[in-house]
Amino acid sequence: MAASLHPTPALQEDQPSQAASRPGGAGLSLEARLAAVEAAMTVRLDEAAVAHEVRTAHLATTPVNLTEVVRVPLTPTSPAAPPPTYTTPVAALLERAHRRMETDGWCAGAMTDKTGAVCLIGAIRKEARGDRALETDAASLVLDAIRRRFGDDTDSVPAFNDAHGSGHIPARMLGEAASLADAKSL
Repeated sequence: MAASLHPTPALQEDQPSQAASRPGGAGLSLEARLAAVEAAMTVRLDEAAVAHEVRTAHLATTPVNLTEVVRVPLTPTSPAAPPPTYTTPVAALLERAHRRMETDGWCAGAMTDKTGAVCLIGAIRKEARGDRALETDAASLVLDAIRRRFGDDTDSVPAFNDAHGSGHIPARMLGEAASLADAKSL
């Protein structure tokens, strides 16, 4: 008889049992099984990395000069202010005051502190640029927005500003007052 080119598969009795050959054999703890699986995966990944290197060794590559690709400005630039949302004078003033409070920071107990942070009235005053009538209209609208949201117990804008521990709510009230001014066409 001629020998076959294809070997015949071994019989079931000749093959070791699958449970004994698995890393998760009967007597191993979970940690030991996980370590065995990790070792097996590491071997497979190493083999795959070598196979990839062999398959791609013939490909010619040229290094990329990153100085030609990455270009950054030499001096940092601040982001441009977004365009104004509101066109009415009081609403535009309140929007600018809101931006000022976000950029300069918030303070309590003074219109402006030594670091340049501002309170509600301080932000409005700086953005009104000396127009006292516009400043007064904006401040009364802020008080109106505060009373709509928190009730009539608030006596004044400075009292509301100083009653908070952070500038999140006062800044939000400037935004709401700007929206209210726009709705009233002020």
